[in-house]
Amino acid sequence: MAINNVQSMNDVFNTHDMKKWTKSTDIEGAISLQDFEGSQLTRADSKMSFSELLADQIMDVNNLQKEADTAVQKLVSGKSQNIHETMLAVEKAEIAFKTMNQVRNKVIDAYKEVMRMQI
Repeated sequence: MAINNVQSMNDVFNTHDMKKWTKSTDIEGAISLQDFEGSQLTRADSKMSFSELLADQIMDVNNLQKEADTAVQKLVSGKSQNIHETMLAVEKAEIAFKTMNQVRNKVIDAYKEVMRMQI
């Protein structure tokens, strides 16, 4: 259930000069999603490139998936009897994944639109 390709994506970010690709996309005071329990959006204190923001959010989604997996395993093995917390963890992970997928679709649509532009 966890995202397995995150490490390889981080390898891509580390091996290629992402600053060159996203040099005009530095975001000052970007709004970043903290965890879902806070229910408030906070401004990032430092400048983050789009690729760093994206990688950070992917790692957060992956961590939520791993937490949900752990909660389900504990419930199935009998170490935990609290089905409510397990279901909350699973739903949190599902919502985060669906949101990430929608963001991905919008980024792909925007890329396609830019590629269709005539110079």
